[in-house]
Amino acid sequence: MSDVNKTIQKWHASFSKGTDFDSWGQLVEAIDEYQILARQLQKEVQSTNSTDFSEDQKKTLGKIATCLEMRSASLQCTQSKEEFKLEDLKKLETIITNILTFNKEFPFDVQPVPLRKILAPGEEENLELEEEEDAAAGTGSTEAFSPRAPASQGTLLPRLPSEPGMTLLTIKIEKIGLKDAGQCIDPYMTISVKDVNGIDVNPVQDTPVATRKEDTYIHFNVDVEIQRHVEKLPKGAAIFFEFKHYKPKKRFTSTKCFAFMEMDEIKPGPIVIELYKKPTDFKRKKLQLLTKKPLYLHLHQTLHKDS
Repeated sequence: MSDVNKTIQKWHASFSKGTDFDSWGQLVEAIDEYQILARQLQKEVQSTNSTDFSEDQKKTLGKIATCLEMRSASLQCTQSKEEFKLEDLKKLETIITNILTFNKEFPFDVQPVPLRKILAPGEEENLELEEEEDAAAGTGSTEAFSPRAPASQGTLLPRLPSEPGMTLLTIKIEKIGLKDAGQCIDPYMTISVKDVNGIDVNPVQDTPVATRKEDTYIHFNVDVEIQRHVEKLPKGAAIFFEFKHYKPKKRFTSTKCFAFMEMDEIKPGPIVIELYKKPTDFKRKKLQLLTKKPLYLHLHQTLHKDS
């Protein structure tokens, strides 16, 4: 079986798993599966190196990702007027399995999720190295840049429904300390939960762009709802916070540094955690502190337990 067919088979298995959870009423698990699959499809759509899918096929994959997000939203907001039903979502199953030959009109009037350039850590490092070399040689590009996409409003998700005896975690991202805080353009945070192998166990969320900068701090003051009950988080998992900002010279969004919080650090109240140099090491094997200065990520945790 070719690599592309293996990829399609993996997507189909994930889709089936999500719709099964959905039909059994396991809504938390269904939302997880839908959003992880939507993220995988979006990455394929945004990949510039992949030649496995045509532009039309990528548009279709992007529309499927939108439908997965819409179904997730319907499950999280039971009073939504624009509900996207499970039976509607199931109509996409044959499109996923036959994506290489699908040439009909998409069954729903939706648009792909807006694209945002995602770079692998290696690509990002290479681009930034070139930028530093250009600056040192005084050969920075002087071309006119195309307008950027509007500032991100973020992709934060609402709190999950409570379950008896289970605990939900809200993390308020208060501020981050950086020596060059005032120079960061369109800064935001990406929050993810990874297992010991660095694999996503939750939907990835982005904060809105932070607009308040003060001395060596960028203030966020946003609540992030962790999309899994604390008791269901895998042993050895960690919550990652990647600080990102826009690099106008190269026209891409770059990860500047990251921080993480391990399971034994989940407790109510304020917490201050250290910042590490990129690239983000989701396996936590080779960590290098960003600075020796007392600059940290400031968080506040709230635990919600339904008794």
